[in-house]
Amino acid sequence: MSSELLQMLLEHAKTGAYALHMPGHKRNTALLGGALPYALDITEIPDFDDLHAPDGVLQRLEEQLAALWGAKKSFALVGGATAGILAGISALVSPGDTVLAARNCHRSVYNALALTGANPVYLVPPIDAQSGILGSISPQQVEAALAKNPQTKLVVVTSPTYDGVLSDIAGIVRAAHSRKAAVLVDEAHGAHLAFTENADKSAVRAGADVVIHSLHKTLPALTQCAAAHLCGPAVSAERFRRALAVFETSSPSYILLASIAECADFLETQGAAAFDAYAARLAAFSDACKALERLYIPGKGRDAHERHPAFFALDGGKLPVVTARTALDRAGLANKLRQDFALESEMAAVSYTLLMTSVCDTDDAFSHMAAALLTIDRAAEPARTLPVFAACPLPKRRLCPQEAAGKAGALCPLEAAAGKTSLETVFCYPPGIPLLVPGEVVDDAVLRHIQNAARHGLAVRSSRGALPQIAVCD
Repeated sequence: MSSELLQMLLEHAKTGAYALHMPGHKRNTALLGGALPYALDITEIPDFDDLHAPDGVLQRLEEQLAALWGAKKSFALVGGATAGILAGISALVSPGDTVLAARNCHRSVYNALALTGANPVYLVPPIDAQSGILGSISPQQVEAALAKNPQTKLVVVTSPTYDGVLSDIAGIVRAAHSRKAAVLVDEAHGAHLAFTENADKSAVRAGADVVIHSLHKTLPALTQCAAAHLCGPAVSAERFRRALAVFETSSPSYILLASIAECADFLETQGAAAFDAYAARLAAFSDACKALERLYIPGKGRDAHERHPAFFALDGGKLPVVTARTALDRAGLANKLRQDFALESEMAAVSYTLLMTSVCDTDDAFSHMAAALLTIDRAAEPARTLPVFAACPLPKRRLCPQEAAGKAGALCPLEAAAGKTSLETVFCYPPGIPLLVPGEVVDDAVLRHIQNAARHGLAVRSSRGALPQIAVCD
């Protein structure tokens, strides 16, 4: 059964009405071929509503999203979670406002801080000594930072992280709200949480003021499909929609909107059964992982969650396979999975390879993945020495991000940048968490961390693209 919006698009394609309007492809499949869904790609014609002022089918879609997640108001996004994060922060803060932000936030958060002229104070997550994976932001960290910065307007946290680490959002919300600060949660990787055993850890249910979901990351939706949810009084729907109009396209794709609608219908009609089956697959996979000797996945198989005090909780669908006990190098596991088993991983870090699963994975996929890991594990040589993990040190800040954005500077070789002020963001992608932010000092410790990441084969990037040069000022 198709969603209301998809059914409307299919019916419209059958009418034969000729398009004397955008898009320019004019649904001419005779000329362009039928590989792409040209017939469903329309603009805002009568009866198909307007995403920026919905009062018809798109309004009903947003009401459906709010009902599914339990939000006060929801918004369908076609610019990914990035558009929602930019709009949310812009709607919540003014120039000069203090914002507590987890240092492992996505770079879109940093862009929003620079655009709004906010004053960031960073919350540094602990690092898991076993795996090198960054841990949770705790309510105690937030309380301590709020006590030092009582003027804080907003707290921004990512939960779950790219690696599947959850923070105690309910505790963070209580701490922030007690100080009259709003909470925005980048839950881009957790749109599925509300339908799993971690439902109580969903940021919407925890009472965060603004929650951003990237539907395409863990749910059946096309890339760029996302949603934003307002759950508290910190920002009005009108103000959020005005901010969203700044950062989201004025020509939204109806194909993406139809995908959001299809995803919502799937959750409404098949979600309960599908997530029960998914939980069973994950449990069976975890049982299979008990045979692993050197590779391991935090919280799976014989590895107990209690071994990782840096983690408040874990999303069971994210599988960071830790290679620290083996002689496999950074890309070794990812390469073996790709070349020997036709399994493409999400990301290879220095000490682990991230495998992402979802409700759409099959029994066969999980069986194949388990068999591959067991085969690789049996052949893996043990590590000669166990690595010692250290998080990237927090650099000193000379300029606020907005000041740095307008500062004149020059390109400098990275190795000669020590002591200078960075005018751009430096990050490893994926996941895009900054090591350096505009306005921060390129000190020796940060420089060593960047060089070490590059030496291990991580894709180190800057705002301009690839290093080895960086824009700096004295």
